[in-house]
Amino acid sequence: MAHSSADTEKKDFSCIIADDSAFARKNIAGVLTKLGGNVVGEAANGQEALDLFGKLHPDLVVLDITMPVLDGVETLRKIIEQDKNAVVVIVSSLGHKEMVWKAICLGAKSFVTKPYTADYAGMIIRDVIKKTTGG
Repeated sequence: MAHSSADTEKKDFSCIIADDSAFARKNIAGVLTKLGGNVVGEAANGQEALDLFGKLHPDLVVLDITMPVLDGVETLRKIIEQDKNAVVVIVSSLGHKEMVWKAICLGAKSFVTKPYTADYAGMIIRDVIKKTTGG
């Protein structure tokens, strides 16, 4: 039995995850996969994320705000320099309001606050995907 291409088209999007915590990357990867995302790369620091972005050009980047080498704000700044239409969601703890504000001003599409539930993160990311893909 053939399935319609509409089912697969709107679900699949490529994404990279950058977080210095392997546990956090695994958590957000689960959320993204559930939304139909294809996690094409993971980075443990901002420089790795930047390198992956340049190589893979994913539809979505999920960036932790506090990472070694380059923090999330600097990484976002450099990603936006490469592609002003990049879709980036920031992940941060409550104590980083100023950095989150900077990230939003630089072009992040939204943010997820730690600690988060899979449903909460999924809702925010789903909303960003809908707004940026028109689907």
